[in-house]
Amino acid sequence: MVKLGRLLTAMVTPFDSEGNVDYAQAKRLALTLLDSGSDGLAVSATTGEHSTLTDEEQLRLFATVKEAVAGRGAVVASTGSNCTREGLKMTREAERIGVDAVLLVVPYFNKPTQQGLFEHFKTIAQGTSLPCILYNVPSRTVTNLAPETVIRLSEIDNIVGIKEASGNLDQIARIIDGVGKDFLVYSGNDSDTLPILALGGYGVISVASHLVGIQIKEMMDKFLSGKTGEAAAIHRRLLPLVNVLFVVTNPIPIKYAMNYVGFPVGKPRLPLTEPDERSASMIEAALKSYRIDLPIAAKP
Repeated sequence: MVKLGRLLTAMVTPFDSEGNVDYAQAKRLALTLLDSGSDGLAVSATTGEHSTLTDEEQLRLFATVKEAVAGRGAVVASTGSNCTREGLKMTREAERIGVDAVLLVVPYFNKPTQQGLFEHFKTIAQGTSLPCILYNVPSRTVTNLAPETVIRLSEIDNIVGIKEASGNLDQIARIIDGVGKDFLVYSGNDSDTLPILALGGYGVISVASHLVGIQIKEMMDKFLSGKTGEAAAIHRRLLPLVNVLFVVTNPIPIKYAMNYVGFPVGKPRLPLTEPDERSASMIEAALKSYRIDLPIAAKP
């Protein structure tokens, strides 16, 4: 089994006041997340605003985070694309940088068939020696990666797991039932983490772990050690915070929350904007009810 860790944070991309990537703050954030419960980091994915970063920015971000982490945790680079050639190119560049694995999102906008999805992921996986994690998020991509297709893809040696953010527990159960025991099924939604663990899933690629990573880790550890009641209590306690972090499009709320608690990460890039007044008030109110695990030693 590939060792990437059970709790990976889908790391935000910090921007400075001019809207440029703040690579120094990205280093600090990566280390701080590892200090507050995360086993590794997914870089430049949905939460990292992949869709508004240039290829050059993404590759520099991969290299920056990999250098900062220095083996303390896994670095999973989001290199997926709706263009197979582009996804393969970025995956090979990330491999040259030395990342530990890649995250490959279901192609968006062009709505491929299930056979097209199979060929897309197979082509990229066969073009790299890196472990590949599929990323199914139909709320963003429109197309759903069917369980049967995941099971077929799991037979390719270096396709080692999936980030499942469909929210469809029946589908996720079918995947877990049909893949080998070493295939890693990660929750792609914080609210689904405990249910997916209960189905036999492996872990979570989390947004909320920016703020409560130690508590999420504790919840997972308790479940895995058989203390299911205690794990469920933590899960229930965290749900209001998790829900408010998706009150508007991710990563708008988490970036606002990070800035609010004192860890500057800048505004989202257009076309995303900061939250409206009502959403901001909801986020602030929720934060006041929780212990924040993130050490706030963010400024140089």
